[in-house]
Amino acid sequence: MPPKRIAVVTSSTRSPRLNPTITQYVYDVLTSDPTLPTNKPSPASPSAIDTNPRHITFTIVDLAKQSLPLYDEAVIPASLPADNPTPHYTKRHSRAWSSVVRGYDAFIFVTPQYNWSIPASLKNALDYLYHEWKGKPAGIVSYGSRGGGKAADHLRGVLTGLRMRVVRTAPGLAVRHTGLPVGALSEEEEKVELDARDVAGWKEAGVEGMMRNLGMELVCELDKE
Repeated sequence: MPPKRIAVVTSSTRSPRLNPTITQYVYDVLTSDPTLPTNKPSPASPSAIDTNPRHITFTIVDLAKQSLPLYDEAVIPASLPADNPTPHYTKRHSRAWSSVVRGYDAFIFVTPQYNWSIPASLKNALDYLYHEWKGKPAGIVSYGSRGGGKAADHLRGVLTGLRMRVVRTAPGLAVRHTGLPVGALSEEEEKVELDARDVAGWKEAGVEGMMRNLGMELVCELDKE
């Protein structure tokens, strides 16, 4: 049995955006945690395949790269066969997205707060599917000027409606100093660097510890399967 796979989801698709940088920060905190049973190559055999079913791998999934238009699927996701809904969607992008999501065992949604809620891009991506989400563990990391707690609360309700098993810990990152680039946009997305003062503030507030707790809660949920 292969290791379990957890997707760390970048939920905003705007440009420029801070979301990929925050997602990378979450990913780095989780993958550097020695207490989490992450899938790491063996020093003696770095190319060996890890088959320990309790090990996990984290992968970043960016909604901006999924090519999802505003929801336009002709079928109702919940009405499709639960064991393999993918081929029954009518749109190619729906089938592609279904295949991506089915490849993961759990999810961490990293979301900004937009007007007390989540980005339309995230709600749109969630609405495309049903059985692919149902029953899987989920975690939430939010951010905003005050941590994005209202977005996290809203998202928790949506994920619960999709019958996901949402873990309790939901770190909120207060972004007070990190800014977005201003001016003309280039063809490639400009990477945003975190302001060291924000990172220091998160550490002081215990946010990194909360992220590790979130990771362990997801591992415990996966162990129940």
